[in-house]
Parts: sequence; C-alpha cells; structure tokens
Amino acid sequence: MMRLLLVEDDDLLADGLQRALRAEGYTVDCIDRGDLVMPALQDGGFELVLLDLGLPGLDGMAALKLLRQKDKQIPVIIISARDALEDRISGLDGGADDYLVKPFSAAELIARVRARLRRRETPGTEVVQLGELAIDPERFTVSRNGEPVSLSRREMGVLLQLVRHRGRVLTRDQLEQGLYGWNEDVESNALEVHIHHLRKKLGSGLIRTVRGVGYSLSGEME
Repeated sequence: MMRLLLVEDDDLLADGLQRALRAEGYTVDCIDRGDLVMPALQDGGFELVLLDLGLPGLDGMAALKLLRQKDKQIPVIIISARDALEDRISGLDGGADDYLVKPFSAAELIARVRARLRRRETPGTEVVQLGELAIDPERFTVSRNGEPVSLSRREMGVLLQLVRHRGRVLTRDQLEQGLYGWNEDVESNALEVHIHHLRKKLGSGLIRTVRGVGYSLSGEME
C-alpha cells in the first residue's frame, strides 16, 4: 500500500481527491499549507507528493524548492490552476516530475500517480522472490509455490512496506502510518492482527518481531 501526501487548500477538491485515491488502495494524508510540507515529510513514509501551488503559509514553488534541497528522489506532481506555459516550465524546472492543470479528472490524476510510482521502482526488481514466495509490488499479488495467495488490502500493505524496506526494522508507528494515515482511527491491536494473518498465510518465520522496536522481513517461511 502506497502512502501519498496531498497538499491542497481547497477543502472540497481535497476531499474528492482523497476519496478517489483511497478507493484505488492508496493511503492519503492531506495538509493545506505550504509551510507544513517539510514537517510532514520529516514524519516519513511517503511515496509521492501531490502539490498545489497557490497555498497559504508558503507558496507551492517555495515549498518544492525546500523539498528538493532535502529529498531528490520522492516524486512530486504539481496540481495547479496556473496554466501558463511559463508556470509549467518553472514547476518542472523547479523539481516537479509532472504538472497537472486544474480542472482535471480523478482518473487522469490516478493514472499519472501510477505512472510516477512505476518509474520509481528499481528496474529488474518488480518481482521479489523470498523462498517459495513471489511478491509483485506493482501488481499487488503474492504467490506461494506458484499458487496465488489471497491477502486483504491491509495485509498486502503491511507486506509491501516490509518488502520495500528489506534489511530494516520498521516500528509499529511507521507501519500504521503507512496503512492508515493521520486521520483514521486505528484499533490498538490492528497491526498485530495483520501480522498474525500474514504469518498464517505465508509462513510463521517470514516476519520477525524485534522486541521493543518493531518488525522486519526475515524471508524464512517455516
């Protein structure tokens, strides 16, 4: 499950975009000020930023400049009513990966988000092989010994986070934020339930518990 940061001060548009993106399986957090972009990104866990330009607190172009000084890799799609050629050129030259002029359809935005996230994937690592498991992050599929394994959206989200950060221990907060975002209520044992189901379906040794810290991917099926 991918976590996106939406920076948009139009409440009606922000609500509509969040609904459309969440329906596609994305976790979406929203802020409405340009000066909140860097504090939000320092929280970590975001895969892509959707950035309006006409923002209170700090203009979107200034926020983009600060972002690029800290992070050269995270994809940024500008979503703006500024449709002049010079605005689009400035946005792309300023570090944005794409520029979408309002009004636009949710379907077009989702297609561009998918395209940017695909390009970010490392070539040749689309399918991750862990013993008898084959995990395809792009297609959101898992198979065991060639047989497909049915996972819920949340279970897949936990697994993909661990796959993308192989070799690292992810804390409970990092995993929960990647799944639920800031504004969603999370039951106290929800993450443990997802981990339990993944171990039951994919092997008890796949996910290692690091006491007092969090979880990591071990790659052992058992």
